[in-house]
Amino acid sequence: MERQEAKLRIQELRDELWENSRKYYVENAPTMSDYDFDRKMHELEALEAEWPEFQSPDSPTRKVGSDIDERSSSGGFVQRMHRYPMLSLANTYNLGDIEEFAQRTDRALEGQQYSYCCELKFDGTSISLTYLDGKLVQAVTRGDGEKGDDVTENVRQIGNIPAQLKGDFPHELEIRGEILMPYSSFDKLNELRELEDEAPFANPRNAASGSLKLQDPQEVGRRGLWCTLYHIPAQSIDESSLKEMGISGHSALLDKAASWGLPVSEHRTLCCNIADIEEYIRHWDTEREKLPYATDGIVIKINELDVQKTLGYTSKSPRWAVAYKFKAEQALTKVLSIDYQVGRTGAVTPVANLSPVPLSGTIVKRATLNNADQMGLLDIRVGDYVYVEKGGEIIPKITGVEFSRRPADSVKPEFPTLCPDCFTPLVKEDGEAKWFCPNQDGCPMQIKGRLLHFVSRKAMNILAGEATIEQLYEKGYVKTPADLYDLSMYQLLSLEGWKEKSASNFLESLRESINVPFDRVLFALGIRYVGETTAKAVARHFGDIDALAAASLEDLAAIRDVGEVIAGSIFNYMADGRHAIEIQRLRAKGLKFSMQDNGSQLSDALEGQTVVVSGNFSISRDDIKELIARHGGKNTGSISAKTSFLLAGTKPGPEKIKKCEELGVRIVSEREFWDMLPEEHSLGMQIPQDEPTLF
Repeated sequence: MERQEAKLRIQELRDELWENSRKYYVENAPTMSDYDFDRKMHELEALEAEWPEFQSPDSPTRKVGSDIDERSSSGGFVQRMHRYPMLSLANTYNLGDIEEFAQRTDRALEGQQYSYCCELKFDGTSISLTYLDGKLVQAVTRGDGEKGDDVTENVRQIGNIPAQLKGDFPHELEIRGEILMPYSSFDKLNELRELEDEAPFANPRNAASGSLKLQDPQEVGRRGLWCTLYHIPAQSIDESSLKEMGISGHSALLDKAASWGLPVSEHRTLCCNIADIEEYIRHWDTEREKLPYATDGIVIKINELDVQKTLGYTSKSPRWAVAYKFKAEQALTKVLSIDYQVGRTGAVTPVANLSPVPLSGTIVKRATLNNADQMGLLDIRVGDYVYVEKGGEIIPKITGVEFSRRPADSVKPEFPTLCPDCFTPLVKEDGEAKWFCPNQDGCPMQIKGRLLHFVSRKAMNILAGEATIEQLYEKGYVKTPADLYDLSMYQLLSLEGWKEKSASNFLESLRESINVPFDRVLFALGIRYVGETTAKAVARHFGDIDALAAASLEDLAAIRDVGEVIAGSIFNYMADGRHAIEIQRLRAKGLKFSMQDNGSQLSDALEGQTVVVSGNFSISRDDIKELIARHGGKNTGSISAKTSFLLAGTKPGPEKIKKCEELGVRIVSEREFWDMLPEEHSLGMQIPQDEPTLF
C-alpha cells in the first residue's frame, strides 16, 4: 500500500468507526456487527503501526467510544468526571491472541508468579457506582472514559442494586460493572413496542442502554433492568485496607463485595494456565445459551492486584486484561416467501418467511427486512438461501445471500406500490426509509392496529385483544376508539363465543378506563412517534389537550426529548379536524384530557399562572412540571408577554433569561418556587434548604 493510499484508508476507517461508535453508544442503533467493527479496528491498528506518522491521539484506537450525546440540549444528564479513567478492553476472536497476551505478560513480569481470573463478558452498558459510608451516592455511565452521565436517580430504580451496604464496608467504595436487560424483560418490552407500532430493540444491550438514559426514573424501574458488578479499581482501596481484609486478588475482592450486599459477577473461575482458560472458553461457548441474560464473550484478567498495578494501562485499555469474544451463530436457510405488513401508523414492513431452522436455542421461521432499501442492499429473492444470524441480536436478521445456490429462474421482488391491505398508492416522505399507506382512516390494518394500541395495557387497559378487535371491526361495530364506548351488551352477545360474563367484564373494563390519567390517554391516541415516555412529558408540559392543540411547532420542539420530527407529528395530528372530532367524542364519554382531571390536584397556589421551566433542579424537571400542573399552573416551552414567571434552576438557558429581561418577565429561583407551594403539598419531595451540592 502506497503512503497516500494508507493515509486515505486510515482516515476512512477512523470516520467509519467513530460514526458507528456514536450510533452504538448514543443512539443504540449500530450500523455494523461487533465482528465487523472489531475487524476494522484491528485493520486500523495495523495501518497505524505500519505508518506511525499518521498516528493521532484522537484515533478510535487510542480513545474509548463515548455514550455522551454531545448534540443534546442542556436538559440532558449532568456529566461527572471519573476519579479513575473508565477504559475499554482489548478484544479478540482468536485463541492465539490469548496465548500472545500470556506470553507478553510473562515477559513483562520476568518470572513473577500470577494466575488468571476468567469471567463472563456481559452484553450490557457500563456503569460506575460510588458508595459513601455504605450509601449509594452516585452512578455514572462510562461516557468517554474521562467523564460520563450522572444517572443516579435512574440506577436507584434497579432492583438488585442496594441503596445501603451491609457489613464491614469501607468508608468510600467505587465499583464498576454492567447494567443488563434479562431476556424476559427484553421480550416483554419488545412485545409492548410492537403493539405500539414502535421499532423493537435489536438486542438486550441496546434496550438496556436506551432504558438507562430515559428521563423518567419510574419508567426505568418498570423496564426490568439488572446489574452485575465486576471491578473495583485497585487504586481506590489503599494497600493497608487490603492487607487488613486479607485480600490480594481480584476474585477475593469481589467475594468481599458480595458480602456487602453487592451483585458481583458470578461464574468466575481461577485458572493457572492457557489450557485452563481454553477449557473455560469451550464450556461457556455453549453453556451461555442457558443463561437468563446476554453474554458475548469471556474476560481474562490477571488475578493478583499488585501485578495489575505493575502492568498498568495503555491510553485505552488495561494491560492486565483481555476479552475473547464469541462469534455470532449463523444458519443457512431458504426464503419461502416475502410478506408485506401494514402497521397502525401505515408503515409497510417486508418480512421474509423462512424454512424453519434452529439457531441459538430457538426455531427461526421469520426475519424482518425492515424496508425496501435493505431488500435492495441484500438483493434478496424468494427461493434464495440466506444466512440468518442471532448472536447478540435476539431478533433474527438476514446478513447475506448465498448466491451460489440461487435458482436460475429467480426473480427480483418488487416492493409494492399499493397498500397490500387497502390498495391505496404508497408514499415515502423525505428522510423516511419506509413506505407508508396514507389511507389512515380507511385502511383496515391501520384502523385495527390503532384500536389494538388504544386498548393495550399501557394505554387504556381495556379487556380486549387482537381477536376481539377483529370481531368488532368485522361486524362494523367499531371503527374508532370512541366507538368502543358506544357498545351495548346486545352487540357484544351477538359476537361468536361471547357470553354474558365476558361481555360484562369487557363493559366494566371500559368504565374503569375512564379513570386512566391524561398522559396515558394521550399515548393511547396513537400519535405517530409518541411513545409512553414522550406522551408523559408532553402531558406534563402542557397540562391539558386544549393547550396542546394550541401549541406551535416551536412550543412542541422545546420539550425535552421532543425533536422536530415528533413535534411535527403532534402538530399535524392536532391540526387534523377528524382527530379533533374524535377527541371531543372521547371527552364526552368522560376520558381525562387534563392533568387536573386526574383527581390529584394538590392546591390552587399557581392557579392562572403560566410558567416556563429552564435549567437543572434538585429533582427532575418532569417532577417540577408535574408540581406546577398539580398546583393549578400551566407549563409552556417559550417566553412570551403572557408568561407569569420563568422558573430558573442552575444553568438556565441564556436566551430565556435574555427574553425575560426584554419583556419584564419575573425570574423565580427554585427556593422561591418551593416557598410558593403549601408545605404539605410537595409530592413528598425533600425541599432543598440551600442550593443542591453536586457530589
